[in-house]
Amino acid sequence: MSDFKLHTLESAPEGSKPLLENSVKSFGMVPNLHAVMASSPELLLGYQTLHGLAQQTSFDADELTVVWQTINVEHECHYCVPAHTMIAHSMKVGADVIDALRDETPLPSAKLEALRNMTLSVVRDRGVVNAESVDAFYSAGFEQKNLLEIILILSQKVMSNYVNHLAETPTDAPFQEFAWQKSK
Repeated sequence: MSDFKLHTLESAPEGSKPLLENSVKSFGMVPNLHAVMASSPELLLGYQTLHGLAQQTSFDADELTVVWQTINVEHECHYCVPAHTMIAHSMKVGADVIDALRDETPLPSAKLEALRNMTLSVVRDRGVVNAESVDAFYSAGFEQKNLLEIILILSQKVMSNYVNHLAETPTDAPFQEFAWQKSK
């Protein structure tokens, strides 16, 4: 299935060209994920919009990384785990959080662990989360708004994780040092 085109600014459909220009402004390059998504300007616009909205949620850098990486690891995304590892480092997230997410080991705080558990419940149970899980999430200090923000971020990650599975998106050179494979 890896016959998906990796578009450049020159080869992209007209509707994707300004979106890829945004990618270059944000990342200094066209990430391969965006290059694949460029075949559908609507998908790329939706992804970029959701990415921007995810960064505007009430989550701090550690919490946002927990939600992003929990979903990436659960979906076994060979591309997004390394990409978000680099992003987490740039956001000054501690190595203890980054490594625990990648290795599926305990996080350094009960609150972050509660966030990971709720994110996993939403993903695995497709939003049909039991009351005990929701109560534990709220007891950890989160609110209804945070629960809804997980769904926003999940929407973004479904786009990227599924595209990467379908397209077998090659990991960009800057992310390769953070290559990842799910531990069994």
